[in-house]
Amino acid sequence: MDSKRRITNNQIFDRILIKTHLIGFGENLQTIINQYVKPSHQDGDILAISEKVVSVCQNNVRHISTVKVSLLAKLITKFVKKYPNDIGFSLPAKMQVAIDIAGYPRMLLAVIVGGILKLCGKPGYFWRIAGNRVSEIDGFNPDAMYPYTEYAILPPKNPKETCDNIEKNLNIKTIIIDGNNINTEIIAKSNSIDLDHKTLREILLDNPMGQDDEMTPFVLIRQNNNEEQK
Repeated sequence: MDSKRRITNNQIFDRILIKTHLIGFGENLQTIINQYVKPSHQDGDILAISEKVVSVCQNNVRHISTVKVSLLAKLITKFVKKYPNDIGFSLPAKMQVAIDIAGYPRMLLAVIVGGILKLCGKPGYFWRIAGNRVSEIDGFNPDAMYPYTEYAILPPKNPKETCDNIEKNLNIKTIIIDGNNINTEIIAKSNSIDLDHKTLREILLDNPMGQDDEMTPFVLIRQNNNEEQK
């Protein structure tokens, strides 16, 4: 096990990375957690799960061969922000998946209104207007492990219910996160977690997970009460 420490709100948290096998489409998520996470879990720990793994286990994916890229997708990708360490939505095929989910009228509205607001100094409204959690779409990443390179990973279905079921059945407090090299967001958390979304996000903001050849898509968050902050 690898552990990475982070100080948030004057509290020390250890993030314990849990290594797994290469998780395949349609595997049982709770079985995987029971196998790999349960042996390292302690009372009070919070399990953070990559939303990508949840969707893979739900088989909530789409192969690139099923995507027909439109002129709109090619147009939008010319204007999306490019990042040096993450493909984001710079691939037209990935943007097309977002269009297919949100619908052409809504995406056109997002382009027009979001573009105007961006010119007025208010960026970020494109994704808010598009809605449908399309900003959570992952995949088609040439740097990912095969076969994930060929699949778009769609937003997980019923994330709150998934977290609650894991806590109920395995007695492990659980959150699902959307983490990448750009940002980290808390998608859902199980009922008994006292920490708010903001604090949980701060704990995981540097995205300690390794979802490619590191194969550490699970992180146990453990408050460290034995050391004083230096």
